[in-house]
Amino acid sequence: MKKLILFMLILSFGKIYAQNIQLHYDFGEDRKYFTSTIEMFKPDEYGSTFFFVDFDYNMPGNNSMSLAYFEISRYVNVYDKLSVTLQYNDGFVTSEGTPLNYSFTLNQTWLAGVSYPIDLKVVTLNTDILFRKTYGSDSPDGQVTFTWFVPFFEGKLHFTGFMDIWSQDKAVRSQANQTDDKEVVFLTEPQIWYNITNHIAVGGEVEISNNFLPFQNEVKAMPTLAAKWNF
Repeated sequence: MKKLILFMLILSFGKIYAQNIQLHYDFGEDRKYFTSTIEMFKPDEYGSTFFFVDFDYNMPGNNSMSLAYFEISRYVNVYDKLSVTLQYNDGFVTSEGTPLNYSFTLNQTWLAGVSYPIDLKVVTLNTDILFRKTYGSDSPDGQVTFTWFVPFFEGKLHFTGFMDIWSQDKAVRSQANQTDDKEVVFLTEPQIWYNITNHIAVGGEVEISNNFLPFQNEVKAMPTLAAKWNF
């Protein structure tokens, strides 16, 4: 999933457009399908709002939409570079009406916390420290999110991405109440984009995760090739 442009990045690099549509072809193991992404960022006098929506096209038979997922985040400035944030994540996967015949949610989640940019000189890590409550979990959890943006060649090439680390009930990922044990989830999506024009970019990403996918017991790396239209 793509959460690539947050308020400090866009305010620092005004040439970046805040709304875009992406089309990725995922050629990872057992994937081989397209994913479309819509992103929007809007700053205002109080803070900023960011959301993205992902659609996977992997329905057996006709490759129609099989997954929908979105995240929305509201940031409110409180002091200097410190912000408070409220976020909501939700989605579903389905294959009903096919021989596979499955359907499950992607764990409706509320998050709240604080956000602050950490300057590491070579890169600024915009950092969220969050309280996390997922539907079906026995107790609240925590999450830390890092996002970054590094331009090269006078802004023609961009290295962007995010990293999420959070705790959750093991039963949440397996969609069953089998255990009360916790696990740590790791998810990162580094992306690289080359801007052909102000509106057209090509590039791709690698989704690297552990304990993120249902029944996943090892680190997974899922590469894509992509095109992007910036509005």
